[in-house]
Amino acid sequence: MLLTAWATLAILGVYFWTGVMAGYARVKYKVPAPSMDGPAAFQSAQRVQANTLEQLPIVIVPLWLCALYLGDAWAAAGGMLWCAGRVAYALGYYRDPAKREIGFVLGMVASALLIGGTAVGLMMH
Repeated sequence: MLLTAWATLAILGVYFWTGVMAGYARVKYKVPAPSMDGPAAFQSAQRVQANTLEQLPIVIVPLWLCALYLGDAWAAAGGMLWCAGRVAYALGYYRDPAKREIGFVLGMVASALLIGGTAVGLMMH
């Protein structure tokens, strides 16, 4: 479970990074809290952070279930794939919201693989 623990920290690191970027955008564009109105670049940073938060349950829960029932390495690989997808999503969204699709798809594929891996592991038990 050591690899899964590291993957969990990486996932939380990605979430933390998106939160820092949202805070940075708030300062850069001088949008006082709690307002969410501001330039498109500010709104993009806020949406990336919120969308990443929404994704956490569908990656962390299957990550640990997959680790328990299929194996540590498989779960960690799925978790790291999700991280790569989320970073691609964020960087694409920051540049142009239309360029976020590949990152979104990669993150969803990673979550689906973790859920599928959990199901396979459960059937093997």
